[in-house]
Amino acid sequence: MSISIKELIGSSIEVKQQLLADEKLLSVVNDCISIITAAFKNGNKVLFCGNGGSAADAQHLAAEFSGRFYIDRPALPADALHCNTSYLTAVANDYSYDLIYARLLQGLGNKGDILVGLSTSGNSKNIINAFEVAKDKGMVTIGFTGESGGGMKSLSDHLLNVPSNDTPRIQECHMLVGHIICQLVEENLFAPSAA
Repeated sequence: MSISIKELIGSSIEVKQQLLADEKLLSVVNDCISIITAAFKNGNKVLFCGNGGSAADAQHLAAEFSGRFYIDRPALPADALHCNTSYLTAVANDYSYDLIYARLLQGLGNKGDILVGLSTSGNSKNIINAFEVAKDKGMVTIGFTGESGGGMKSLSDHLLNVPSNDTPRIQECHMLVGHIICQLVEENLFAPSAA
């Protein structure tokens, strides 16, 4: 085996240590916690989108809000945009895969809602198109990307660009940061001291 298990775990830890040391990025995480908390308090929703493994991560994070994280509490209005396969395949077939999220946002997105897009490269065309529609509708955009931010960088109101170019390491950090956001938003809204 050319790469050992310990080396792979070590590379994951190294990226997380870089994340931990990046005060600017941690400040963005804190800002995201605040704006998502405020959106839920104002009756807005949080929508997620991604492709492949990032779609799975998007669905996972949406479920943490609409289900629960640690606290037994009411459901929060959050969803992943790729979960309706009839819609997804119809629009991809009849229009373009690049429009699957943008078109759905035209019908579902409202001013004050939040769109969270996950793309390790930051260059997923369907997410970039969705961010453009979200901006036009007065939604807040949060980009989860890799180091460069790609094309999503200029369209993200809040950019969480993990300091790595390695897709698995980026996705691991996306879930770490996503779980932190879910936990602290939930505490802001439902912890006894939040009442």
